[in-house]
Amino acid sequence: MFIHLLHLGRVPYDDALAIQQRVIAARKADAIGDTLLLLEHPPVITLGRNASRSNILASDELLASRGVTLHEINRGGDVTYHGPGQLVGYPIVDLRGEWPGKSGPHLGPVDFVRMLEEALIRTCADFGVMAKRIPKITGVWTFGGGDSATGLDPTHDGKTVMDGAPTSDATLNQKIREKKLAAIGVHVSQGVTSHGFALNVTTDLRDFDWIVPCGIKDRGVTSLEMEADASAQPTMERAINATARNFGRVFDRQMLWCESLEQLLAPAKTVSSGAQK
Repeated sequence: MFIHLLHLGRVPYDDALAIQQRVIAARKADAIGDTLLLLEHPPVITLGRNASRSNILASDELLASRGVTLHEINRGGDVTYHGPGQLVGYPIVDLRGEWPGKSGPHLGPVDFVRMLEEALIRTCADFGVMAKRIPKITGVWTFGGGDSATGLDPTHDGKTVMDGAPTSDATLNQKIREKKLAAIGVHVSQGVTSHGFALNVTTDLRDFDWIVPCGIKDRGVTSLEMEADASAQPTMERAINATARNFGRVFDRQMLWCESLEQLLAPAKTVSSGAQK
């Protein structure tokens, strides 16, 4: 049992959608096996089925001046940014296959998302970054905790001082919130998945100022580059290899690298040619 793995490099979003559609069609026809596409996008903002246009903070003029395009798509979730330095993964798999934890005729979409999260949590751990899930909020997050205020002044009975004034107990007890490392949003049609995940590797986090990421206002975003140990600084190549390895472990499949889209779709062409004879 295996999953095809194809790294496409940096691909414009429209082109990636067209590639996805070709792979999805081949998978639905059972002409190819399950597939994971890995790639980057130029700057783009996508709006899922539950998106609110108000979560795009930048004006159309500003986005156009930066070359940022907008796309309304059929994945779950709200507003998401994709850009250079972010590893995007599009798993195109048939949930009716033999998957770990499957208890019915198909793997449930929620269970599928939890497995995506697990693969990404393990990938973060490979770079020394502790990551977790947050109940009822899809994605992969850093651990929170610790006081957000800094500096202690013994003249104020140990209360924290900011800008020379003692803070209230409420501020003293304010905790650092979790930050999102990876966003996830999928679509399922006829048992076959599309869209997927976006892991911030070396992403320029300033670009997220253009949106309210995933519509979540009380937590920020971060990247492996910002969180990783000094001895384990990530590169895109290392992140690709770690993600592929952990995807295979979580989904209990061998990852089979393909050199090109043509090689991936070659079985589909063979089936199509044979059907015409």
